[in-house]
Amino acid sequence: MRGLRDKLVIVTGGGGGIGGATCRRFAEAGARIAVFDIDLPAAERTASAIAAAGGVAQAFACDITDHAAVLRAVAAAEAALGPVDVLVNNAGWDVFRLFKDSTPEEWQKLIAINLVGALNMHHAVLPGMVARKAGRIVNIASDAARVGSTGEAVYAACKAGLIGFSKTLAREHARDGITVNVVCPGPTATALFEGYKQGAGNPAKLEEAFRRAVPMGRIGTPEDLPGAILFFASDEAAFITGQVLSVSGGLTMVG
Repeated sequence: MRGLRDKLVIVTGGGGGIGGATCRRFAEAGARIAVFDIDLPAAERTASAIAAAGGVAQAFACDITDHAAVLRAVAAAEAALGPVDVLVNNAGWDVFRLFKDSTPEEWQKLIAINLVGALNMHHAVLPGMVARKAGRIVNIASDAARVGSTGEAVYAACKAGLIGFSKTLAREHARDGITVNVVCPGPTATALFEGYKQGAGNPAKLEEAFRRAVPMGRIGTPEDLPGAILFFASDEAAFITGQVLSVSGGLTMVG
């Protein structure tokens, strides 16, 4: 896709399934990658794989729930690799729990990672993008935010909040040359999904229920997501902002 070569891209949760696949795809397009993850060894594995394939990537430990830590990590990435052109807010966490059985401690963790973490990342990169009058932000939400999902009430609330936040920032910064768009995965075979299933009484039954709900008849893979993410980050989407796209095998069909 046009306009990605030599751009600096931060991907949060870059050591995981969707994040790692996204980092690798950006590197294939010629971008430079700052792999952010709270799990530094995981981030380093992604960065090493990119470097081994001839790309440019560096790993950075970052707890996105800590505003000061985010500022430090973004500053370190820019010192090492240059100004941030693209931010992909991908890091997330979930647990399967009916709301009546959930705890305030779980709510706080879900909110901190899935909503506040993204706010922190935006707060760190937006001033530079505004100053340069250019930038692309792609936020990874969830189809749970669009239609609801049993056992994911607070997670869905966070991701719905992220969609509303993204649309507002898209309006606030359109004149600054910054686009903000959202990709919503459906059920996707990642470590996060595996952990989420373990909260159910019968994980295999839960996965089968998800599979049957998807019109295309399968759970997504991490490799299903990067195409949509790179599109929003590329020059091909220069006149697109404030939009939400589901990548879910047809689970959600929103006009």
